[in-house]
Amino acid sequence: MATSEEYKREIMQDLSRGSVEKLPEEQPVEAKYQSFDDFANRSTREERHRLFSDSLQHDRIPPAQMEPELRKAIEQIKPNERDDVAREFLKHFKHIGLSDRDLESRLVLSTHHASKMNADDVAKLASFAYHSHPDIFRDVLADKPWIVKFLSNPVVAGILGIAAAKWLSSRR
Repeated sequence: MATSEEYKREIMQDLSRGSVEKLPEEQPVEAKYQSFDDFANRSTREERHRLFSDSLQHDRIPPAQMEPELRKAIEQIKPNERDDVAREFLKHFKHIGLSDRDLESRLVLSTHHASKMNADDVAKLASFAYHSHPDIFRDVLADKPWIVKFLSNPVVAGILGIAAAKWLSSRR
């Protein structure tokens, strides 16, 4: 067994020769998952938020393109999931001082109760968040990532394709 002094000498010799032991690099988020569904189910909220923040920039898609996509996506989700999405948006808006009644009036919603909102109401909430409060939009997507699967617009797909390309390249 080497003494403390011998061990220090060995380390100093290794360092002087440029011999260093590297720590394993952390795998990028995208490399850990097989598909978007796998990512949506197993990733942490922070990983999802970081990915959506990087790949979904609200200023890249004009309202005329995003609003119909959000409406179409929200119409495709199950009513109980739609309620969950509405609750998430309302919860986040409440944190910034916008009450459900304020939003009902401002966005001309049919109700201020998340459980009674129709697809059109939830789409209005999502669209408002996307354009006026993109941080809230990304937070809700991080909490409910399966919504992304229902977005089909080529522009949206192109932006989210950044993430898909990372997954595909890391899987090869």
